[in-house]
Order: sequence, then structure tokens, then C-alpha cells
Amino acid sequence: MHRTLTLLLMALAPLATQAQVSATSEYLARMDGDGDGRVSQPEYLHWMSYAFDARDANRDAVLSAGELPGGKGQPLTRVEHQQRLAATFRKQDVNHDGFLSARELAAPPQ
Repeated sequence: MHRTLTLLLMALAPLATQAQVSATSEYLARMDGDGDGRVSQPEYLHWMSYAFDARDANRDAVLSAGELPGGKGQPLTRVEHQQRLAATFRKQDVNHDGFLSARELAAPPQ
């Protein structure tokens, strides 16, 4: 399953240019849907799910083998994908306040 996610992220790298930003503050501003200067877990999940949604051609919330990079691999559900993103969010939230600050967003993944 980890290999599937890695392949998915590699294949979706070209799509990342749509969301690419030049500074952490700009990244935070795009992710921060309510403009409070920090990113909540729901905002993070919403922003980080664009790549999954772009690959899910039939919009069934499952990336089947045909929708995965290389056309093979184990299916990945949107729920599984978001569970992984939530785990990443929790690791990045080093002060455990339930939000990511610009500093936490800029930090290397934990």
C-alpha cells in the first residue's frame, strides 16, 4: 500500500505546479480557508486531497489500478488517503494545538 501511495504522489507531481507557491506564507494563505492565520486539519485535508481527486476519474472515491500511476497497484480509497494525511498533520503539529502555523508548515516532514 505504501508503494501505491508513493507512485501516486510521483505521478501527480506535475499537477502540483497548479498549487505551487514561492513562500511559506503564500502556502499558508492558500490552505487557510477561513483566513485565521493557521491551518486546521480539515483545511489541510481539503487542500492536500486535490491530487487524489484529480486522479479519481470516475469520482467513486477509490483510486483503482487503472487510475494509479503505471496502471497497477492496490486500490486506495479517499478515506485511506485522508487517514494518512491526518497522520502527517498530527506529526507536523509539533505544539499539538490542532493547527499548523507557518513555521510548522515550513518544517521538514516528521
